[in-house]
Amino acid sequence: MAEAVARGVFALELAGGTVPAVPALSPDPAGELAVRVGRDLARLGPEVAELDLVLAAAHFDPAEALRPVWPLHQRLEERHARAPGRKQGPRVLAFGADAGGEVPLPFRADPELAGGSLRVLPYLLAGPRAVLEPVAEALEEQLLQFGMAAADTALLAQEAFGARIEHARYLTAHDLAAMTAMQYEHRGLAPLWPLIEAALLAPSAEEWLDAGPEPLLRVQGGQARMALFDPAAWCRHYHGGAGECGQLQRAYELFLARQRQLAAVLEAHGIPVLYVHCDGAHDPRELLAQGGQDA
Repeated sequence: MAEAVARGVFALELAGGTVPAVPALSPDPAGELAVRVGRDLARLGPEVAELDLVLAAAHFDPAEALRPVWPLHQRLEERHARAPGRKQGPRVLAFGADAGGEVPLPFRADPELAGGSLRVLPYLLAGPRAVLEPVAEALEEQLLQFGMAAADTALLAQEAFGARIEHARYLTAHDLAAMTAMQYEHRGLAPLWPLIEAALLAPSAEEWLDAGPEPLLRVQGGQARMALFDPAAWCRHYHGGAGECGQLQRAYELFLARQRQLAAVLEAHGIPVLYVHCDGAHDPRELLAQGGQDA
């Protein structure tokens, strides 16, 4: 029977300005936490108990969970495929630090993305497609509204990670993406989200940000190409070369800062940014689409 997986996260909203003391749990607390996560999810749908639950007992920034080809969840799939006990009934599996507290590379969070108020523990539900698909649909309908973790689960996570947790809840991967899109809108990053979403959900699709005064961007195949303008070419592209371009120096500096901001967000989502020099002699859209001199 064909197997399938459903992706989700156990999301921990931290008290303002606090950072968990422990990056990943050792086997005993990791296993205990996974059992409670499975129990909580089964309360929303009893069929969950018929599936394997695979939990990363390590916390990450949401951007690390929202990357092309879902690398954190892929690591869980790989560990799940190698774990003993297949075909011996549903399993609850947890992966984090070893008994000595050493965190293996696949479950090490990016230190440059530490410090955010929301940390997520990726999980998978895996099993026969006929069982998993209705469970996944039910969770998509219910988790956002009813997915608060039980009090003892949240308390265990707080104590095990050495964290101050205000809220602990379960989200599907799509819920996390929708929540991130809303946060980006509030932070003035709404124009960038369609490119990130395309890289996540339709990596072969081509998506553009082509709306001045925003930087010119093209994303396809999990990679971004950004137009790099010198002052004269920028003035020509965004202002038609009209007026005294020298008087727009401050606007050009703000444009460069915006480029750096968007590039940092894309790279946090695992989307590398290549800069393409645009000298104004050619249509920058053609250079991004067909190639050009990369910086």
